[in-house]
Amino acid sequence: MSHMRPNPDQLLAQVQAVEQKQARGKLKLFFGAAPGVGKTYAMLESARKAAKEGADVLVGYIEPHARPETQSLVLGLDVLNRREVEYRGAQVFEFDLSAALQRKPGLILVDELAHTNALGSSHTKRWQDVIELLDAGIDVYSTLNVQHLESLNDVIAQITGVAVRETVPDWVFENADEIELVDLAPDDLLERLRDGKIYLPEQAQRAISHFFQKGNLIALRELALRQSAQRVDAQMVEFRRENAIEQTWPAAERLLVCVSSSPGSAKLVRATRRMAASLKASWVAVHVETPASMKMSADDRQRLTRNLRLAEQLGGETAMISGSKLVDAVIAYARNRNVSKIMVGKPQQPRWRDLLRGPFVYELARRCGDIDVYIISGDQDTETPRSVAPRVGKSLAWGYAWATIAVAICTAISLTLDRLSSSDGKIVNMVMVYLLGVVAVSLRLGRGPSMLTSLAGVIAFDFFFIAPRLTFAVQDTQYIFTFVVMFVTGVVISSLVARLAAQAALAQRGEQRTMSLYGMSREFAAIQARETIVAVAMRHLAQAVDGQVCLLLPNGSKQLETQRPEYKGFEPSQHDQGVARWVFDHRQPAGLGTDTLPGATALYLPLATSRGSVGVLGIQPAKSAAPLDIDQSHLLEALAGLIALALERSELSQQAEQRRMLIETERLRNSLLSAVSHDLRTPLAAIAGASSTLLDADQSLSADIRRELTTSIYEETHRLSRLVANLLDMTRLEGGGMVANKEWQPVEEIVGVVIRRFAAYAAKHPIDTQLAAELPLVPFDDVLMQQVLINLVENAMKFSPPFAPVTISAAASKTDITVSVSDRGPGVTPGEETRLFEKFYRSQGAPGRSGVGLGLAICRGIVQLHGGRIWVENQPAGGAKFSFTLPIVGRPPAVPPEAAGE
Repeated sequence: MSHMRPNPDQLLAQVQAVEQKQARGKLKLFFGAAPGVGKTYAMLESARKAAKEGADVLVGYIEPHARPETQSLVLGLDVLNRREVEYRGAQVFEFDLSAALQRKPGLILVDELAHTNALGSSHTKRWQDVIELLDAGIDVYSTLNVQHLESLNDVIAQITGVAVRETVPDWVFENADEIELVDLAPDDLLERLRDGKIYLPEQAQRAISHFFQKGNLIALRELALRQSAQRVDAQMVEFRRENAIEQTWPAAERLLVCVSSSPGSAKLVRATRRMAASLKASWVAVHVETPASMKMSADDRQRLTRNLRLAEQLGGETAMISGSKLVDAVIAYARNRNVSKIMVGKPQQPRWRDLLRGPFVYELARRCGDIDVYIISGDQDTETPRSVAPRVGKSLAWGYAWATIAVAICTAISLTLDRLSSSDGKIVNMVMVYLLGVVAVSLRLGRGPSMLTSLAGVIAFDFFFIAPRLTFAVQDTQYIFTFVVMFVTGVVISSLVARLAAQAALAQRGEQRTMSLYGMSREFAAIQARETIVAVAMRHLAQAVDGQVCLLLPNGSKQLETQRPEYKGFEPSQHDQGVARWVFDHRQPAGLGTDTLPGATALYLPLATSRGSVGVLGIQPAKSAAPLDIDQSHLLEALAGLIALALERSELSQQAEQRRMLIETERLRNSLLSAVSHDLRTPLAAIAGASSTLLDADQSLSADIRRELTTSIYEETHRLSRLVANLLDMTRLEGGGMVANKEWQPVEEIVGVVIRRFAAYAAKHPIDTQLAAELPLVPFDDVLMQQVLINLVENAMKFSPPFAPVTISAAASKTDITVSVSDRGPGVTPGEETRLFEKFYRSQGAPGRSGVGLGLAICRGIVQLHGGRIWVENQPAGGAKFSFTLPIVGRPPAVPPEAAGE
């Protein structure tokens, strides 16, 4: 086993990943092919084993399905009480997430990961509950069937004919810390089903004739085994990467085929596909971008794109990697992906090129170590001859012309140095001038013109400066060595500079791709509005594509509409709109450069998510006849994925807001029904009873009883009036229909009005006042402020014991006046200080008290309408103290002298 030092960036990322894993809980999934294979049983057995080892185990939720052997395993474990929820007129039991988080065990069992929670739960899906438990640092055991994986939804429906509605995103399965496969042969599972160990007899018979057919179970078992094997393979690759293991572990076959622009690469790809099919192995087609590939002609680039697309169509994975040397890049990628076999084409180039560039195939076979190399010949006769980029053209001719001019300039400079200097060192300076010219040409014109500059510089140096001058003869033979060194140095410099320039160009292309993805994802993270997402997407796409783009999103009637943000894209033709519709429905690319509907003028990519298509992205290249190369296609697919996720997140946020509003509406409706059923019915019953007594008794009642009944009718009528007034005031506050007519006036006046209003209750609850001397005038609406004080005093009397006083106090500061109402009741339960001012909320500290729960909410709305704030706090001596502020804004009007005298 060979090891190599890890890359520092990779090591830092691994350390950060380990820290995140340590902070989160660990998820273990018991994975099976179908219900009844024993997932819950295996989970409970593992939990009991963990409990014996000292772990704090809590059974959060278990679906026993009336199986005695499963229920017996629960005995002896700590069980969390289930939450009872009313759903469609029936009582159902759900997992209590809040209680689990408050209990915070070391390990919790949550059965049926794909379950959909009842309306009103914290999350829509149970897997979301599990994610929150993991974020809280709690380990979780859960169960999952293969048919509930989102990516297999269509496959399961095709095999079984049953559309599974409850699904789990694949990333939840892939990020699980441990997967335990619970397997059972189809015949044994059917026998358990017939014995009634899974469902009741009538349900079991129906299941055998539908979902639990033997063919379905065999297919589901194969899918479960494949998913488990892929998961194990991913864990092995991750382990090799974390431990920097270079040696290939051939636990499973994985093939790599090297693809180029050669016509023979198509045959190489097909041969790899056949070998992968016979080995039941995965395979990847790789193209290495080197400095030499920057000079690839347009025809060669299109042929490379076709070869890579062929690999994708045949089911292979494609990748484009960068490297200065082909062999190093291929071997590094192969070891990183744990490749067991490499497929390459038989070399077709002349031997002299191998001498210059090195034999790729033989060097790969020598250095690949334990990886097998297969050499396959390409069929050159059946393919279109490979086009060669023209070496002599207008641009190339100008390059050589500028190289000649550069040599002439260097010669002129050297002649000047020769006339101005008489020292022996001038020869060295002249050589440096010519080498400088080689560097300049290499940076601007490439390798060919730079090598011409090197050769021409040696010839010019000999002709003009070496005796005998103006001849090519060499009098001193030591200069021959100078010429050789000068030429070789020039060639090396030109090669290195050209290679660095090409590598810089490759790095720039990679940086542009990375910045496009990073810039779009960063902006998407901060926005949710659909219009803003479209505008940002169009702007980034316009920068990433050499051409025009368009976004087609479905409207309310599911028809695709072209979005028109600030950046104006192209408008698809009627034919292209049909292509876009096909892409939206089938979630597959189509149009220009593909084998599906290739007659379109643009390439159309689906904006697909796990929940379906959310739109279509259209790309019309600047040269409509030339399709996009594979590199651009991969970039656009990545950008399309980001756009799709952003649009899905926007849609989910809207749905969450609608769901929140629905829950809030349902809560308000229930509160109103509660108010009608209790707070309206009680006074109405009292009024009806008192009035019927007065009518039936006629003149037989004494005057005191008549007065008592009449007073009861009056008080209950006033109570009803206050309740209806509170409901109307709350409606006006929320609708913005309540306006404060502020006038400068003293607070003492409204306090006096409130005291007179409760004069009849003075015997049971006397009102004390503690008003500071010389309170300033304050701008407020006296009618609304009277209502605030009345509601606060009524609330204080309601929660105070008999004959306990209620205190109204007021004090002033430079910026506001604070008014307080204190009682001698039980006080406020900790945590209710803010919730008391919510609509329809009733204090939990004093059960049995009447009231709808609107009075304090109205007080808060009126105080905020005046620009103040309201709060509650417990008093040291007992009781609650409600306080609110009225800001003093501006100056009060001047009081006339005669009014002041009065």
